[in-house]
Order: sequence, then structure tokens, then C-alpha cells
Amino acid sequence: MKFTAQQIAAILQGEIDGNPNAEVSTFAKIEEGTSGALSFLANIKYEEFIYSCNSSVIIVDKDFKPKKDIKATLIRVSSAYEAFATLLQKYQEMKPRKIGRENPVFIDNSSNIGENEFIGAFVKIGKKTKIGKNVSLHSNVIIGDHVKIGDNTTIYPNTTIYDGCEIGEHVTIHSGSVIGADGFGFAPNSENEYNKIPQIGNVVIEDRVEIGSNCSIDRATMGSTIVRKGVKLDNFIQIAHNVEIGNNTVIAAQCGIAGSTKIGKNCMIGGQVGIVGHITVANGVKIAAQSGISKTIKLENSIWQGSPAFEVKDYRKSLIGFRNLPNIQEKLKNLEKEISKLSHHE
Repeated sequence: MKFTAQQIAAILQGEIDGNPNAEVSTFAKIEEGTSGALSFLANIKYEEFIYSCNSSVIIVDKDFKPKKDIKATLIRVSSAYEAFATLLQKYQEMKPRKIGRENPVFIDNSSNIGENEFIGAFVKIGKKTKIGKNVSLHSNVIIGDHVKIGDNTTIYPNTTIYDGCEIGEHVTIHSGSVIGADGFGFAPNSENEYNKIPQIGNVVIEDRVEIGSNCSIDRATMGSTIVRKGVKLDNFIQIAHNVEIGNNTVIAAQCGIAGSTKIGKNCMIGGQVGIVGHITVANGVKIAAQSGISKTIKLENSIWQGSPAFEVKDYRKSLIGFRNLPNIQEKLKNLEKEISKLSHHE
């Protein structure tokens, strides 16, 4: 499918600098652009590539001022990054969606499934489950009993949704994720063994959440583990029982959040962050990769780093001191030698 620069500019409400009839039929990174491709420049450190780029159309920020001639037609917008993301989303929406049921599938007669569904081979749906319209369940998805799934949700292959969980509208869950497995609840007894604590709660995933592949979100001991509206989770993330994650928070890969912790809205959590249980993280907090959060963070919009983590300005000061430790040790040794010499003279 081909589009002209004029058509793209109309969608993005952008301004054309060049040939409005330039056509594109694919996307490309600016350093790999070819004729007929659409690229974008959002980060100025990649500016050098725009002068040699062979893409037919390039999206740039309105205030971009080229230092050399550019072969491509430019579309100037308020934010090149956001505009390109918008186009990718619209392109994805234009792809034809599968509808119907493959064979075999296993659906309990007591369950209710909305119109325009896609159900792939070997999907199993339990008792008294309610599934909305335009839902896609790909091959080998397992849906338990009494589950609720909202409209326009997509669940990719080999995902399991345990009994009683609730999934909102426009949710995407990628392959291999497990929603609603038992929380890690065990109580030691007098013989130093661990008795399992039954996990009788559920998991609630609100609207427009995206969950990456191979994530595990545990059901609550009682009540609900809750992932609020607009949350985005990367791959390989563990969310324990009774955790609550606030609206529009994003979490990168390989993070682990222990039980009963509450994460605020609009937080950004880097990869391999570990967060202990029964604490609260305020709204808008940013946590650097590989940090360990061991206490409640009350200050909104603060930035934390380290393990155990503390505010980033203090962390950077401490890091400077840590890097200087060899020099400090050398100076201490020299001082000890000088003191020893003085002592001998006395």
C-alpha cells in the first residue's frame, strides 16, 4: 500500500518541505533508509544520517534546521517521535485481523463469547467465562473458569489466564505470560517446614494495558492484584500477590516486585529493578536500572538509583567518592608512613 507525503502530512497535521507527491510504502530507520521508505529524525545525535539517507520521506521536528542539502521530502511536526509512533499504530490497525475459529478448540457451553472473535487452534475456555467482542485468542491460550475479558483484547499463544481473573478492554498480552498463578505464600510451622497459604484472590488488568512475553502476575492472597489503566510491562517481569501498579506506569524487563507493594501512577522503572514487599512508591518516580528499592519512596517525581537505592543526586556524589577510594587509600598509606617516621624521630 502506497501513501504520498501529502496524505501523511494530513494525518499528522504536518508541514511539507519538498515534493508533496513523494510516495512511500514501507518504514526504515534513518541510517538504513531506501527509496520508497518513510523515516524519522527525533534524536539530534542521528542528524548525520539524514544527509545521506535514501528514504523518500522523513519526519522531523518543526524547528529542525538542516546544515546541508537533503534529498528526501521532509514533513515537519511538533514531535517527530510521537508522529512516527502514531503512523506505526495506524499502519498496524490497517492490517487485516483474523476472524473465526480454528480447529480443534475446547469451549465450555456455559461461557459467553462476543462477536467477531478469533480463536486459534487448541484454545481452551473454562466455565462461565465472559469474553467481549473483537477479542483474539491465539493458539494454545488457556482461559480458566469465571474469567472476564473485555472488548478488543488480544492474547498471544501459550498464555494462561487462571480462574476468576479480569482483563479489561484493548489489552495486549504477549506469548508465554501467566496471569493469576498462586502468590508466593507459605507459613513456617513448628517443624521448620512450610505450609501453603491458599491464594483465594484474583488479578485485575484494567484497560489499555500491554504485557510482554513471559511475565508472571500472581493472584492476591485475598482481594486483587491490580494493574491499572495504561500500564506497559516489558518481557520477563514478576509481579507478586496483592501488588498494585498505578495508571500509565512503565516497567522494563526482568523487574521483580514483591508482595503487597503499591507503585504510583506515571512511574518509570528500569530493567532488573528489585522492589521489596509492603512498601509504597510515589507517583512519577523514576528508578534506574539494576536498583534495589528497600523502603517506601514518598517524594513524587524523584529519581532513585543504586542498591540499596537512594536519590540520584546523592548517588552520584557517592559514586565519585567510591571511584576515588584507591587514591584515598594511597594517601592514607602515605600519611601512615609519615606519621610512623615522625614517631620514630621522637
